[in-house]
Amino acid sequence: MARFSRTGPHHAAQRCAARTAVYMTTKKATLKAVFLTGLLVLVPLAITLWVLNLIIGTMDQTLLLLPESWQPERLFGVRLPGLGAVLTLAFIFVVGLFTQNFIGQKLVSWWNALVRRIPLVGPLYSSVQQVSDTLLSSNGNAFRKALLIEYPRKGAWTIAFLTGIPGGDVANHLQEDHVSVYVPTTPNPTSGFFLMVPKSEAIELDMTVDAALKYIVSMGVVAPAAPVRRPIDPPM
Repeated sequence: MARFSRTGPHHAAQRCAARTAVYMTTKKATLKAVFLTGLLVLVPLAITLWVLNLIIGTMDQTLLLLPESWQPERLFGVRLPGLGAVLTLAFIFVVGLFTQNFIGQKLVSWWNALVRRIPLVGPLYSSVQQVSDTLLSSNGNAFRKALLIEYPRKGAWTIAFLTGIPGGDVANHLQEDHVSVYVPTTPNPTSGFFLMVPKSEAIELDMTVDAALKYIVSMGVVAPAAPVRRPIDPPM
């Protein structure tokens, strides 16, 4: 019986088409990998530049508080981007330097007492001042520790930040020691939930607040490095 050759034009075309398909698939995968690599480099850079531009642009708006004759565009004839940010930072530094001495502290105390007497403005100013003192003071404990709590249901865990301990009449209605925590949302940690949980159910993490924030903002993609456990020396 005659045998048919498998090296005819039809089979050669099939092999050529298969090689072409493999080549195109490999080429697409390579192009996709190169494109994603470019995105990984450019997206963080673009977001960082956008945030910096937003911050500097906002701080530049403080120049509008100056008299028109003192505006940099009037004095120099050109617009200087970032000048408002530099002047704002310099002003904050000067205010901080001035309020560290005795006279500055007395003036700040007088100013606080004056503002607190203003209706509607006083309570708002006092509340904002207490929050800023708690968050920005080096002696405060707010947002100094990252915790792991069971929320929003049993078996589900989330990262929270210690903000303090319950006070006032709230503490009288709690049966055991509780801690006040802030549970941020992701990817926007500026909104979240305030909770009071039993101290025994809050696990303190061996993790910095910055690392915890990155973990939350990245929706768990950027996981913090595991802490290095030092070996325990054997007893002498």
